[in-house]
Amino acid sequence: MGGLAQISDDALVTRLQRAAFSYFLDYADAENGLVADTSREGSPCSIAVVGFALSCYPVAVENGWLPRAEAAARTLKALRFLARSRQSEAPDATGYKGFYYHFLDMRTGRRVWQCELSLIDTALLTAGILVAGCYFDGGNEETEIRERADALYRRVDWRWAQNQTKGLTQGWKPECGFLHYGWEGYNEATILYVLGLGSPTFALTPGGYERWSLTYQWENLLERDVLYSGPLFTHLFSHAWIDFRGIRDAFMREKSSDYFENTRSAIAIHREYGKRNPYGFSAYSRDFWGVTAGDGPSAPEIREDGRDRRFFGYMSRGVPYGPDDGTIAPWAMLASLPFAADAALAGTRRLLETWPQVCTRDRFSSGFNPTLREGSGGWLSDGWYGLDQGLLVMMIENHRTGLIWQLMRRCAWIRDGLRRAGFEGGWL
Repeated sequence: MGGLAQISDDALVTRLQRAAFSYFLDYADAENGLVADTSREGSPCSIAVVGFALSCYPVAVENGWLPRAEAAARTLKALRFLARSRQSEAPDATGYKGFYYHFLDMRTGRRVWQCELSLIDTALLTAGILVAGCYFDGGNEETEIRERADALYRRVDWRWAQNQTKGLTQGWKPECGFLHYGWEGYNEATILYVLGLGSPTFALTPGGYERWSLTYQWENLLERDVLYSGPLFTHLFSHAWIDFRGIRDAFMREKSSDYFENTRSAIAIHREYGKRNPYGFSAYSRDFWGVTAGDGPSAPEIREDGRDRRFFGYMSRGVPYGPDDGTIAPWAMLASLPFAADAALAGTRRLLETWPQVCTRDRFSSGFNPTLREGSGGWLSDGWYGLDQGLLVMMIENHRTGLIWQLMRRCAWIRDGLRRAGFEGGWL
């Protein structure tokens, strides 16, 4: 643990944030700026991770971890690659209609694993592109960053992705066309709809966002009213870029709440679920929580403490309806700092003191399951995931300085997208 338990809260958070950022230095391609999905050997690029990297370079500059010129150069490499890479219906292209395939070869940038042209991952990438365009406001290379960010955003054909409906599909493949499922229920797609609605070229047609909100589930869970979504990350991802404090769409006006407060309620439910621990998992408590999407054990079913235990591998876990197999994401508590600082720090402290193996080289692993007792300390995911590290960097910075929120508040397209989705009040 390298003495993390003994240092102040501020020093601890700074150290963990800087280590999380260093993922983007260690696992980015030097030629094209693409960033690996995970630290595991042979990992392809995840376009969403590139979006997080582009968002984190300004954080590194402001904290003195990276010279501004180097951050601009890294940003420009990625933007130039995205602008010049092949956009076509070919199965080995990089993207199509301004969207990008979920996973790309780290060297060539071509599609791998027959993956989908991903709407949500393109949205996370695009959010990072807009951060870069807003932050780098100088001349020379920074002028090119703004120009390329503008062009890349304008190129995305969000309307095509509606597939002649009011809603949005989740993706497309050259082999079979649009995927046969869309977005239902509250989740991480808010950023997707806001970006699509804000487009100056191919904006989503009116009504799609409202149609999506009609599938929401407002529930009373563990004695709290909440807009339900089980995995914790769904309550965090859009918030990495958009400050939802005090702004409300029609759904939240009706509930006299907002999405920031809803995330606070979701965190409280996760903590209460940990306290009640209905399935008797090891370690669960009010200071051990964070059930979300991520890596988990793929072990055979076992009999433990009089219960049959099944493990699900990599999947999206949720609270309180599950699925749940005793796996938490060690990074998730600290990523909740803007919403519940005391709880986030208390849980992170306990985690580091009790299970220091979850944080090697000051970076949190993707998943940890103490119920599956492999060796002496439970099951632990190998290596690191770029999405985890990027979200952690951004959420810590939003808690401390609000940097990303402030940049996106100034972005006309984000503001337009929010207004077209019906948001009012607050900083809008």
